[in-house]
Amino acid sequence: MGLDYPNLDEATRASMTDEVQFDIANGSLYLSTRLNPQGTREWPDLLLSAVETGNDDSLAAEVVSRELLKSHEESQRNGRPYTKKVPSTAAVTLAEGEFNRFYLRGIAARAVEEGREVEIYRGRESASPRAESQELVGNRLAGADLLNDLRSNVGVDSALKLPPGPNSGLTGKLV
Repeated sequence: MGLDYPNLDEATRASMTDEVQFDIANGSLYLSTRLNPQGTREWPDLLLSAVETGNDDSLAAEVVSRELLKSHEESQRNGRPYTKKVPSTAAVTLAEGEFNRFYLRGIAARAVEEGREVEIYRGRESASPRAESQELVGNRLAGADLLNDLRSNVGVDSALKLPPGPNSGLTGKLV
């Protein structure tokens, strides 16, 4: 099950859509290396559709049903390349991570417009949360700082550590 997004309303979706379109226009939309060629072509439209009317679960379901991921990927072990299966959770990890990133960008843009802040909270419970994730819960961030950070660090860990790696379960809410 995906994350709980308390501010996922029409205003946030509009901001998220603007952010996805910003990345597409600037050629900076993150395209996972796990996407196959068809997945690379379809990802921008699927992501836009999810931010407009869906969520991370619906995005993952589309990736799976359309078979948009590679079956295998290259990796390294002891400095030597080898081929391994793409994890069965890859679609969920990709969809949740990118949907959450654009949700955070959407609420950060709203925070700037509305003179508010973004508070980090746990959007999904974790049986054994990472210490670095726990440290972030309850932190409040200026919308402009968060938005600039997430725009500048597409598809990689951001300077503010949000979202804090795959499957962290952390997201934000307007305060």
